[in-house]
Amino acid sequence: MHGVNPVDLDPAHRPLLDEIERYYDAVPRSAARVEDFGPLSLFVRDGEGWPYYARPALGHDGPAATAEDVRRVLARQRELGAPEAFEWVAEHDPLLRAAVEEAGLVVHEHPLLVLGPDDAPDAPAPAVAEGVSVRVLAADDPGLASAVTVPHLAFAEPGTGLGAAGAGELAVAAEKSVADGTVARIAGRIAAGSTVLAAALQDGAALCAGQHNPVGPVTEVAGVGTLPSARRRGLGLAVTAALVAHARANGVRTVFLSAADEDVARIYRRVGFRPFATALIAEPAGA
Repeated sequence: MHGVNPVDLDPAHRPLLDEIERYYDAVPRSAARVEDFGPLSLFVRDGEGWPYYARPALGHDGPAATAEDVRRVLARQRELGAPEAFEWVAEHDPLLRAAVEEAGLVVHEHPLLVLGPDDAPDAPAPAVAEGVSVRVLAADDPGLASAVTVPHLAFAEPGTGLGAAGAGELAVAAEKSVADGTVARIAGRIAAGSTVLAAALQDGAALCAGQHNPVGPVTEVAGVGTLPSARRRGLGLAVTAALVAHARANGVRTVFLSAADEDVARIYRRVGFRPFATALIAEPAGA
């Protein structure tokens, strides 16, 4: 899997793998309730926001999940109108993939990279063009709306090449993010300390943004996206470096992320992340 050794076979890697697993279980609990399905937990969001998923139950010591267990969760997700989705780390729960695939879902692999307690970024923060500033945003920052919105435009045009969406599209989408309450929700999380948002800004608007979401000594860098028309300028790398620096300066000892693919993973390795495991996402075919 992506050239990563199966860390479940190396006892030295197990504590870090377990630490990441505890993080994955803890993060949704701030905004979701948990429904128990034996070897599986279904996170159901309370209120507005990004919907959650099912994953292995933390600390379950009984039989591994079967295809029938997966089908029970899928039926409940359909009943709730939630996405039929599972997420887990391959090396931590190696038997789940067969059950998920038997239940009819398609599994996608993503490299999981880490900066552990003994790792340090091996490169300085990259320089950005004159007129561009990279900073962590407060809840009342005037650039917050565009910073919250720009990753959505980035993910709508996947890849690393230049795309069509630019400043005009960002301005329109940012207004929608304000109107639908998304910006206010993220501002609340920033104020509460559960989300840290960094952005590369020019003329007051975000060209790239991403976040990390600390839980104690662990955090995940997530949602780093660059305005498609502003790609190929090193902005994603600069924002990631700023997030890592913030996390390290605030007592976080383990920073990790999941990359879309190996091409993206190579970018993150430039700020010190190393391959560690494989994140798996399962969903219906064509989803």
